[in-house]
Amino acid sequence: MSIITLTTDYGLKDHFVGALKGKILSEYSEAVIIDISHDIDPFNTVQASYIIGAAFSSFPKGTVHLIGVDMELNKENQHIVMQWNDSYFIAADNGILSMLSQKIVPQKIVAINIHDRLPSDASGLDVFVKVACHIAKGGLLNVIGKEINTIKQITELKAVASDDNNTLKGHVIYIDHFGNVVTNISKKQFLEVAKGRPYEVIMKTKNIKTILPNYSAIANSDKYPIKNYEGEKLALFNEAGFLEIAIFRSNPATVGSAQSLLGLSFRDVISIKFTN
Repeated sequence: MSIITLTTDYGLKDHFVGALKGKILSEYSEAVIIDISHDIDPFNTVQASYIIGAAFSSFPKGTVHLIGVDMELNKENQHIVMQWNDSYFIAADNGILSMLSQKIVPQKIVAINIHDRLPSDASGLDVFVKVACHIAKGGLLNVIGKEINTIKQITELKAVASDDNNTLKGHVIYIDHFGNVVTNISKKQFLEVAKGRPYEVIMKTKNIKTILPNYSAIANSDKYPIKNYEGEKLALFNEAGFLEIAIFRSNPATVGSAQSLLGLSFRDVISIKFTN
């Protein structure tokens, strides 16, 4: 079984996703195609990076992840393949893969160089499909690209600690279906800076003094049923390992969510302040 996953900003209204799957199956009929998401905000590389980083570990080793976000080949963005944790990621070199490479050093990165081997009217998508199918069939990376050592880093919206290590400043990078707000502050980074010190999560209008181990931990008293805690704000590190701000059992369509009730949006600053 050869799995190829798709993460794009194409949406589902147009023909693009169906056509992409058709191209893959025309090239490799035995491919198993899995959709991760086609609702990435247009050209939002930070959001794409978070989504693929949160999803890829659920797949078997050897899976090929095709990322179609801001993928057009130009003088600033070359096409690359990164082998990382025995999985393969095909994307433009626009910073999408840098969030992954911050966790573990890639096994191999190649700059794709097969563009001139395809028909003159071939699109970037055609290149990605050709490369994805080549790898899924067991093909070597050296056949489709030249090895490189570095990729473009996401420098915008990067979580950073202050010089005195008393503040960890991050940004909102994703808002999920429930209206939960995900930041780029990782649990690993938090633990390195915190060193066991008291802290407070600082937002626009509200602060949170405790990061919980899970959502239901908000119900911290045996005197009251869990339902009594619905609508309470909370913070936790989600399954992907990033700080998330949520409203317990929120429904964005009826009672609101962390996004609406706390007034948080993409790129907003979220900080954690530590005290000695």
